[in-house]
Amino acid sequence: MAKVKESKVEKQQRSDAAEQAHRLAHELGLDHDHLHEEGTSHEHGHGHHHPNSKAVSNRLARAIGHLEAVKRMVDREDDCSEILTQLAAVRSAINNAGKVILMDHLNHCIIEAVEDEDYDKIKEFGDAIQKFVK
Repeated sequence: MAKVKESKVEKQQRSDAAEQAHRLAHELGLDHDHLHEEGTSHEHGHGHHHPNSKAVSNRLARAIGHLEAVKRMVDREDDCSEILTQLAAVRSAINNAGKVILMDHLNHCIIEAVEDEDYDKIKEFGDAIQKFVK
């Protein structure tokens, strides 16, 4: 099978999607790798581990791929109803990933914060919930 050369636009779209995924990983506190221009990388963690991090990461990767497909639909000027349906599916996938993260955080970090009487962490969690449900 012949390999298709990636265009500059496709490279930029892939780069933009990777940057969005990276920012989202930071916002959600997920462990992730940093790839430097010279080709080296390092893992970047946020102090704790959640049992569903890999599953959430996989869900987000699929959502990013789905969103890229929706963008191609827009570029092709596909049917508006179908585009909206697909956007709703992407939004649902992202919301479901967020729900898993919230439950992991509740079941692990918040229990620990309550036991340690760390009221700042508990307030932080409440603030995160407020942002998530907006």
